Amino acid sequence: MAPLLEACKKLFGSSDLFEVLGVDKNANESQLKKGYHKLSLKIHPDRVSDEEKEEATQKFQTLGRVYALLCDKDLRAVYIETGEVDEENAGPEDRNWEEYWRLLFKKIDIKDIKNFEDKYIGSDEELNDLKQAYIDGKGDMEHIINSVLCCTHDDEDRFREIIEKLIKKKEVPDFPGFSNEDKRKKMARKRKAEKEAQEAEKMKEDLGLGDGLDSLKAMIQSRSKSREEEMDSFLDNLAAKYGGSGKKKGSKKGK
Repeated sequence: MAPLLEACKKLFGSSDLFEVLGVDKNANESQLKKGYHKLSLKIHPDRVSDEEKEEATQKFQTLGRVYALLCDKDLRAVYIETGEVDEENAGPEDRNWEEYWRLLFKKIDIKDIKNFEDKYIGSDEELNDLKQAYIDGKGDMEHIINSVLCCTHDDEDRFREIIEKLIKKKEVPDFPGFSNEDKRKKMARKRKAEKEAQEAEKMKEDLGLGDGLDSLKAMIQSRSKSREEEMDSFLDNLAAKYGGSGKKKGSKKGK
């Protein structure tokens, strides 16, 4: 087995290059790029502990070679036909894969997120995400707020009005968890949101944080592990859709 395939088997549990990227062999250039970006964000060496950095670096470098090979039509054709990898032309191991990655994907900043929010809120995409969150959570508003991108507790009344119209038009079922929600549960959710907002502002003040993306992330990370994972997931989804194409869509929570 070729060294690249061996590395994929060892690091990703599969020697199938398409399976490593999470795409099928008929994937187009855009799908390859999205698969590469999504996985590279998860394993990027900057996002792991010092103990995990060596393995993450190996994964990152190997993933870059996989993507570079599959993006080359000739090398890809040979791989599909023979199952073999042309190691000599598959991208050198010592290439600066971080630089390669940066050339492919621009860095997301706070302006990108604000622009995304402006386009997403009130869009058909938000409506579809809201429908799905409502169905998945069987009408539970806490689940909805935690699932729809860019929303906060302040969006609850707007969401409730939209969902009531969807129920009336029979576009979604009328879940008891939504229509007959205990008022105490709603008040508890409101108090929790207010408390978190106050804690966030105090933490921001105590840490001397500004309004940039790094400050936003640091503030959320300082509040709890689940919030850190929530922000990472939000950024990952944004990045996978921003990734080099300039098109801005989305789907999970943040703001």
